[in-house]
Amino acid sequence: MNQTSSVRQKLRQLLIILLPILVTQLALYAMSFFDTTMAGHVSPDDLAGVAIGVSIWTPVNTGLSGILLALTPIISQLAGAKEKDKVPFKVIQGILLAVFLSIVIIVCGIFLLDPILDHMDLESHVRDVARRFLIAIFIGIIPLFVYNVLRCFIDALGQTRVSMMITLCALPINVGLNYLLIFGKFGFPRLGGVGAGYASAITYWCIVFIAVFVIHRMKPFADYHIFKRLYGVSFAAWKEQLKIGVPIGFSIFFETSIFAAVTLLMSEFDTATIAAHQSALNFASFLYMVPLSIAMALTIAVGFEVGAKRLKDAKTYSYLGISIAVIMGMLCAIGLFIFNEQVASIYTNDSHVLQLTKHFLIYAIFFQLSDAVAAPIQGALRGYKDVNITFILAFVSYWIIGLPSGIVLAKFTSFGAFGYWIGLISGLAFGAVCLSVRLARVQKKDIELQQVI
Repeated sequence: MNQTSSVRQKLRQLLIILLPILVTQLALYAMSFFDTTMAGHVSPDDLAGVAIGVSIWTPVNTGLSGILLALTPIISQLAGAKEKDKVPFKVIQGILLAVFLSIVIIVCGIFLLDPILDHMDLESHVRDVARRFLIAIFIGIIPLFVYNVLRCFIDALGQTRVSMMITLCALPINVGLNYLLIFGKFGFPRLGGVGAGYASAITYWCIVFIAVFVIHRMKPFADYHIFKRLYGVSFAAWKEQLKIGVPIGFSIFFETSIFAAVTLLMSEFDTATIAAHQSALNFASFLYMVPLSIAMALTIAVGFEVGAKRLKDAKTYSYLGISIAVIMGMLCAIGLFIFNEQVASIYTNDSHVLQLTKHFLIYAIFFQLSDAVAAPIQGALRGYKDVNITFILAFVSYWIIGLPSGIVLAKFTSFGAFGYWIGLISGLAFGAVCLSVRLARVQKKDIELQQVI
């Protein structure tokens, strides 16, 4: 990143960071998108099985990956403060932490996967697809988490275009493997929805090897000599990352796990309803990549300016990002309303599932508007390393307000399964308002403190 002096320069700088992140996030999520849609064209049972598997894996993946996101503001602030020599140690510690977290997940999965699935009232084939899909995903957990760390390093330097190119290389690999393994083409076994799990795991191994090669050989990453020296585990460095990362991870976990919880609660409904819910949620999550990408760009830009003690510039970046997110959120909501049936038809040929998906997608419109405010504010706060209040607000918004109100509406009104979505929308709206207040207070406090100093 470079220092900027005008709003126009800041907008240009933010877009240079943002657009590759957006392409990267859309490409990463496209893997899950293709997993779901391609499985849906095998059978409703395969779609439902992958839906259950994704719903269990997503909160675990995003929550623990969120812990690793602590590296972005750490490296970004070091870059702003021109303390380049400290970067390699931080990155290696992030990699070691990623491996440790991966092993913890695998061990927990061995003991908890069957009990979790046994607690769900699933049809036998749906349960089998979900279980085998998750076992396949386990193969790629370590490379996925290590790649997340390497990507944080790349992005924190403002080189988001490089992450974009790595991910774009991986996407056709994933889609091609899906085609071969889900449908059994060219002599490969026909694995149905389970094939999507193996395809994703193999793809994760590919992208981590590409990232290591790029960091080792390409400038400016090669100038940091990340892999030149071996460092032992530093619990002090882990503590620093966990102090920032755990609140981030739990904030993301509370958000993603609430959707998983709703999917699990929907096991009381029929397979068509589960499939429709997951299809609509999959597309809503795909659109969420827009505000999420803006949030990640703001973490980099705000962190860089905070590290350089340019707090007014950090504030300007924050509100530029929020404005872009709101505009994009409105455009996505309008597009989803107009092309409701076309979007639903992407996921299924079954007429009953199609009608249910169209209904769920109407509620997804309101997700876009709340996320357009909440997500970029969370990204800006991470740039300030202010993460604890966000963690508390996420818990209250989703688990104290969103889920209980959703359960009441689903079980005691005529809304049925749609009641869960209405409850979640209420929690999202509450969180967006509270986060807006928090950002204003943090910015005011930091600027006042700088003036005193």
